[in-house]
Amino acid sequence: MSTKHFALLGTAAIGLSLIVAGCSSKNADATISPAAGVIESTAPSGQLDNSSATLSSPVTSTSVATATPAIESVLPGSTEPTPITTTQLSEQPTTKSTLKPTAKPTTKPTAKPPTAPSGEAITVIAKPADMQVLVNKKRVLPSNYVPTDLVEPKVRFPYEEKLEKRKMRKEAATALERMFKGAEKDGIILYAVSGYRSYQTQKALYNNYVNKDGEQAASRYSAKPGMSEHQTGLAMDVSSKSANYQLTQSFGTTAEGKWLSKHSWEYGFIIRYLQTTEDITGYMYEPWHVRFIGAAIAREVFEQGVTLEEYYGVAVPVAG
Repeated sequence: MSTKHFALLGTAAIGLSLIVAGCSSKNADATISPAAGVIESTAPSGQLDNSSATLSSPVTSTSVATATPAIESVLPGSTEPTPITTTQLSEQPTTKSTLKPTAKPTTKPTAKPPTAPSGEAITVIAKPADMQVLVNKKRVLPSNYVPTDLVEPKVRFPYEEKLEKRKMRKEAATALERMFKGAEKDGIILYAVSGYRSYQTQKALYNNYVNKDGEQAASRYSAKPGMSEHQTGLAMDVSSKSANYQLTQSFGTTAEGKWLSKHSWEYGFIIRYLQTTEDITGYMYEPWHVRFIGAAIAREVFEQGVTLEEYYGVAVPVAG
């Protein structure tokens, strides 16, 4: 290597050190541009309190498909979600930075970080355990993240098998128990269908839907691994006997679905994917998907009638 090359490398190293040294804020995000090899500090927007690393990587955008997707349904006695042809919804992976980490990670990731739709930057969330964490197609969870406080809520399930999807994080599980009891007092019987999913489980589900419906259609109702709220342990899919324990948009028209929409905020939950907000959240309407966010924020989100993206002030289109 020539003297010129050493000089260039030295200059780049000094510049990088100075920039990193300036990023001392607890909640600052680190924006990584693999092409330029530079890290710059960016202040978090709105009320969102999650430090993160942003990776820029161009990919080919995909248009929203008009095909009717399969949805995830769990009937009593079944062990895994069964795709059925009814309108459903829910939940993209990966680029590799050429920059070396400044510290050795304590746990080795099992996969590369996901790529963003339309070639836009995505953020790998640095605080995935935050109760108010925002997860979507641009803010993704580390592939090795597993909540440490998963428990099984004492609520009704339409199946007996002891599967990971029965679990939620402890605080969310306790709130779910309270909500189910509150619903029962009003004559409403709810069933928990699908809660926590590991990165590996979500990957298998998403690939199954892609094989069945194609990537464009699948990405409207299912999340790529790392982009699913279920991995946080803070989400639960809810259904009812009147909906045949299925996860369908028609659940929103049932007495149980209407109660959930009206009262879930009282227990710290929100309906995460509202009607006519696919261009903001990236997913179709899911009246069954509740996300624990805490009582204060849940109330504000409900009263304002907005999505979590809009509430945090990062309401940029994430559909793709």
